[in-house]
Amino acid sequence: MLRKTDFFIDGKWVAPTVAKELDVINPADEQPFAVISLGSAADVDKAVAAAQRAFPAWSATSREQRIALLEKLLAAYNRRVRDMAQAISWEMGAPIKLALEQQAASGSGHIKSFIEVLKSFEFEEPLNDKNPQERIVREPIGVCGLITPWNWPMNQVALKVVPALAAGCTVVLKPSEIAPMSSIVFAEMMEEAGFPAGVFNMVNGDGPTVGEAMSRHPGIDMMSFTGSTRAGVAVTKASAETVKRVALELGGKSPNIVFDDADLTDAVTRGLAHCFENTGQSCNAPTRMLVQRPVYAKAVDIAAKYAATVKVGNPAEDGDHIGPLSSDVQFEKVQGMIDAGIKEGARVVAGGLGRPEGFNRGYYVRPTVFADANNDMRIAREEIFGPVVAMIPFETEEEAIAIANDTPYGLSAYVQTGDKARAQRVARKLRAGMVQINGTDRPYGSPFGGYKQSGLGREGGKWGIEDFLEVKAISGFEEGLG
Repeated sequence: MLRKTDFFIDGKWVAPTVAKELDVINPADEQPFAVISLGSAADVDKAVAAAQRAFPAWSATSREQRIALLEKLLAAYNRRVRDMAQAISWEMGAPIKLALEQQAASGSGHIKSFIEVLKSFEFEEPLNDKNPQERIVREPIGVCGLITPWNWPMNQVALKVVPALAAGCTVVLKPSEIAPMSSIVFAEMMEEAGFPAGVFNMVNGDGPTVGEAMSRHPGIDMMSFTGSTRAGVAVTKASAETVKRVALELGGKSPNIVFDDADLTDAVTRGLAHCFENTGQSCNAPTRMLVQRPVYAKAVDIAAKYAATVKVGNPAEDGDHIGPLSSDVQFEKVQGMIDAGIKEGARVVAGGLGRPEGFNRGYYVRPTVFADANNDMRIAREEIFGPVVAMIPFETEEEAIAIANDTPYGLSAYVQTGDKARAQRVARKLRAGMVQINGTDRPYGSPFGGYKQSGLGREGGKWGIEDFLEVKAISGFEEGLG
């Protein structure tokens, strides 16, 4: 049993103000493998005070100084990437291959990307050629509270901590209490890299206590949150009292439009593989597969046969299988949504209720495909966050766009077609922050975020740094004086 009950505050590992221990559960066997402490408002106060003390000096550092420290962080991360992958696999059930090649790798990928962006980022520039004495200056917003989720822990930690520090901000991080061990490893890397005391602080805890205290804290200038839309609303409301900036990366119910001229087998199997990856626990998963009527029956058959081949297995074992869901709460939620789909009349063509054959413990679920769904069903409207796909037929391009946009979310969308002109035309009409055509991957540095209830702001690349900056206009600026 690992004991990691201290917090990282002001450059040191310190005990919580009041001990409140919590077991960290391995979702593969439902057994605790580590113990952490849940923090309190008093711990948040200490972390914020440290970040406030560190801000004046850190915000005045040069681009070169920040790059040098971020490069040390990247080196430390690369040295311990297997430790990171193991922590992620234990805490949220990611198969070890996925944990190493995608989960842990996303952290180093984002650090490297932000270093490259920072090298050429414009912190100051004239308004335009006609007004050179109107100087536009981008300055760090201040102390930033960062709340990260359990499903892609290092992806989100890197997308928040690194651009905030690159911008010149100081931070207080609260990782998910379900998956805190990877962030503890990250804090150890930050310590090894040698960031000044108070620049990076980490307090473990739950949302109603530590998350609430951070959101309401007058010493925090900005909150950046990734998680459910419900929790994002709570952070926004609490932050409103001090009129602090809020950046949100929330839920999704992403449509995957498959036209009848697409390579059908490729489009359907790729869509299911993407949805089932990480056991469906991705906010941008293509969970609604919209298929044009002439090829709908064939697509359903392809989907059913593919889903039957998807293996579920122990995350400790090497391979391309999917692992368990992250927690008992998530397991019950997904089972409830599958049951709702059955009761609403959707046709189960793969998977269904219960654990897969051979499993009597662990939060494992059956990869599930519903056919003959419609966009009014709960399985088509609510974020399930499990390996569940709802297949919906459509007739025309216009109907596909209407169904795709008929959602409170707007994070991602996917288009599969052999017609390049149609692909671009449809992509422009989809109300989503990210659209991927025919399986194209998103590179590091591309902005991640969505429309509507999928969030506010963008993470990644120059947009990620801009989120943590204030804009100041200085009139009468003369070159060469400062």
